[in-house]
Amino acid sequence: MEGGFGPIVAFEIFGIPITQTVTTTWFIMAIVILLSYLATRKFEKNPKNAQNMAEIVVDTINGLTRQTMGEANIGFAPYIGTLIIFIALSNIAGLFGLRPPTADVNTTMGLAIMTFLMIHFFGAKSKGVLPYMKGFLEPFAALLPLNIMGELATPISLGFRLFGNIIGGVIIMNLLYGALAGLTTKLIGINIPILQVGIPALLHVYFDLFAGILQSFIFTMLTMVFVSIAIE
Repeated sequence: MEGGFGPIVAFEIFGIPITQTVTTTWFIMAIVILLSYLATRKFEKNPKNAQNMAEIVVDTINGLTRQTMGEANIGFAPYIGTLIIFIALSNIAGLFGLRPPTADVNTTMGLAIMTFLMIHFFGAKSKGVLPYMKGFLEPFAALLPLNIMGELATPISLGFRLFGNIIGGVIIMNLLYGALAGLTTKLIGINIPILQVGIPALLHVYFDLFAGILQSFIFTMLTMVFVSIAIE
């Protein structure tokens, strides 16, 4: 579906539609790769500038992972760090006039399915496949369908929670810009959207910056909690 809640096609390559979600995701990936390279290309014993910031970010992510999942699961830190950085940058893309990739349900459900697969893979790896499968029969076998439905609800709730919060902000901002453009025409009599300059800034700070970073933190925390519970 093009427009609305679905992906918006930006251009085509050999007849293959490339959506705004894909192009913005490529842009975010390029930024992360470039910053990672610049921050780690020359390590020094006394960190300065970019290296200092990189070490702070790594230490923060390691500390968050250790506090939430325990020291034994610190190996999840690289994935957790990548996840929270990608979602945060995706959520705040609206500040730069880009459509957030997380405003596309394909992106959020893709991330949620990755969490879902991690939950069951590492749960089975930690407990053994048969003991893990037997857990679906507890407290008694008749609850197997409900237990399966409960597990399937996890990626759905994760994906649509993130999607709903981000797309809600996008819709509100689009309505605001449209209303300000119409108000400018009505009050001033010109088609130049003067009132769109400055007035939406505070809402951008809330929907794109505050809510965006908060939602990235929530999604990442829930991922760590769900995986930790499955491993225990």
